Amino acid sequence: VEKMAAEGAVMLGKTNMDEFAMGSSNETSYYGPVKNPWDLERVPGGSSGGAAACLGARLAPGATGTDTGGSIRQPAALNNITGLKPTYGRVSRWGMIAFASSLDQAGPMAQSAEDCALMLQAMAGHDQRDSTSLNEKVDDYLGALNNDISGLTIGIPEEFFPDTLDGAIADNSRAAIRELEKLGANVVSVSLPSIKLSVPAYYVIAPAEASSNLSRFDGVRFGHRCDDPKDLEDLYKRSRSEGFGDEVKRRILVGAYALSAGYYDAYYRRAQQVRRLIRDDFARAFEKVDVLMGPTAPETAFKLGAKKDDPVSMYMADVFTIGVNLAGLPALSMPTGFINGLPTGTQVIGNYFREGQILNVAHKYQQATDWHKQAPAFGGDQ
Repeated sequence: VEKMAAEGAVMLGKTNMDEFAMGSSNETSYYGPVKNPWDLERVPGGSSGGAAACLGARLAPGATGTDTGGSIRQPAALNNITGLKPTYGRVSRWGMIAFASSLDQAGPMAQSAEDCALMLQAMAGHDQRDSTSLNEKVDDYLGALNNDISGLTIGIPEEFFPDTLDGAIADNSRAAIRELEKLGANVVSVSLPSIKLSVPAYYVIAPAEASSNLSRFDGVRFGHRCDDPKDLEDLYKRSRSEGFGDEVKRRILVGAYALSAGYYDAYYRRAQQVRRLIRDDFARAFEKVDVLMGPTAPETAFKLGAKKDDPVSMYMADVFTIGVNLAGLPALSMPTGFINGLPTGTQVIGNYFREGQILNVAHKYQQATDWHKQAPAFGGDQ
């Protein structure tokens, strides 16, 4: 926010989001659910759902979001906008309330790749106040937008197109890839064999880090404090019971269990080993290709309340995005069409610090198509 303001951006305010960024539908917010501007009975995705809905409705030209397991890219796909999760450490996390410190990453959301590049140019760079901020040179993202993509090699991970994937979602992403082939890109098939383990690994690592990060919310230092506690134990118990929502409590419990004596090696250590395997899979793929592409989300926006009582089904909404966070890679979701009137998106994944390249790919696609320019029609009492 400091960097954007220094460049002359006008800050309009804050938008709604899932509590502590824990959610894929923006239904876990203390303030109530956000609605998708393309269909007010559907979710906008999450956790950065308020920002995505705001941009989808064309209420602002850009917004910042945070992405721990897909929380910029998945809502971007569901609202017909462009969202970029940079390389871990590329943008300062100073000022963000931590969810999972080794996964959280701030990034830009806008209507086009060009606008995301403009925002990232201002946002990126080292911050001595953030110990995870990397002291790497900031590339010229705007200058790279119009690079020729002839000869670029796009890898298609076979695991991103399983037999269980909705055929319309698969066809949509394949059509986007064909459009880039017309612009001179080469397409090859690759494999990420460990990516199928990304969801279970993530839902051990992220809750473990969350249980540690949220331990500071004890009713003493900051956060909610219960009224008239009878003693210190009552203060802790009631402040946390009243202050946290159901999804946050669920993840704290899972995380505390995974880190407990006797279970640390069985769960947390093993999840970190799986994380390394996933990172190595990506590294091998990038020896052969420049970028990877596939669907951002396995479905379009679902109805409000449809998955609220089925957390596992909700978690699977991020099945194609989580691996990127575990590896710390940059990735972007861009609008690539509509299915039954609802937006869908395709993901472009790059190697470390190759934000300029994935923005270039998305920009070239957006010059050849107009999906990103389409906005929802509002009328009547809406």
